[in-house]
Amino acid sequence: MAQFVDWDLAATTAATLGKSGPHVSYAEAAEAVADLRRLTDEAAGHVADYTGLRSHTSVPPVSVVDRRDWAVANVEGLRQIMNPLAERMAGDRQPNPVVAAIGSRATGVQAGTVLAYLSGKVLGQYEVFSSDPGRLLLVAPNIVEAERKLHADSRQFRLWVCLHEVTHRTQFTAVPWMRGHFLGEVGALADASQLDGDQILDRLRRGVAALSDVVRNPDSSVSVLDLVQTPAQRAVFDRLTALMTLLEGHAEFVMDGVGPEVIPSVEEIRAKFNRRRETANPLERVLRRLLGVEIKLRQYAEGRAFVRGVVELVGMDGFNTVWQSPLTLPRLTELSRPEAWVTRVHGSTDRRQGAAAPADGSVD
Repeated sequence: MAQFVDWDLAATTAATLGKSGPHVSYAEAAEAVADLRRLTDEAAGHVADYTGLRSHTSVPPVSVVDRRDWAVANVEGLRQIMNPLAERMAGDRQPNPVVAAIGSRATGVQAGTVLAYLSGKVLGQYEVFSSDPGRLLLVAPNIVEAERKLHADSRQFRLWVCLHEVTHRTQFTAVPWMRGHFLGEVGALADASQLDGDQILDRLRRGVAALSDVVRNPDSSVSVLDLVQTPAQRAVFDRLTALMTLLEGHAEFVMDGVGPEVIPSVEEIRAKFNRRRETANPLERVLRRLLGVEIKLRQYAEGRAFVRGVVELVGMDGFNTVWQSPLTLPRLTELSRPEAWVTRVHGSTDRRQGAAAPADGSVD
């Protein structure tokens, strides 16, 4: 069948529309790249010691990229996941080739526009779609730009960012089932639709158009929830939202937990960064708008509070039970009530341990 999105055009559009990074000399750029690679290795040791999680697979080296390379990497990842989903949903139905070609090019431009916009905002990402177990991307120009705007110490800010992103890498490499589960839930969201293939593809295209619309107009009322119609889809969407909130909150908890020992200015960095998120971070605003819940479900703040609450009740070792299986992941309703998760998984909220005590072993 014809492509759902013209991904080559999406990559070209992202490269064309993406903004250039901050002005740096060649020596400064080379130093930033080398520094981020070294700090990634340093962060890996801190994360392992603090969380008790150990990778069960070989970990690909970090990729320190510019904005264009980040967009290209995400185009490839989206191509890997979206094309098979589109084929599954369309089944045996063959759309009009002319209409499909026009639609795929239009969607390609829209997807490229979104990626161009986001390429100037993302500091780092653990990209899981294009390869197993995934790859860690650090966007050097965005990190340099952010540290300059925050007037933060370069080494300390870079290590702080690396702690967050390495925690994401650890989540997917120390928990063998995590990537398959995440991709399975993405597929389940599509499978839960009651529409025929043409209607689904049209809705997906409108979803990409909605993304583009929000980028151009952050005050738009569109929401990704508009694409989730059936009760089955909403159930999957709730599970995905809970999972993403856990992953982000855990990374936030770890970066701040490790921070005081190795980053003297961590509290100042956190305060400045939170103000930046609240007042000037378009990426979070876009994500909130697309989720359709605005501030109701803050993946960073609520996830961090959930992890902190569980660790206070049962310690880090008790918290790490969350990684045992999909059944021990928190439900959406438990994110604001960590004691409810502890009761369901551990059977009691009385198993109090030292909140700062790390786990002794890795997750099986």
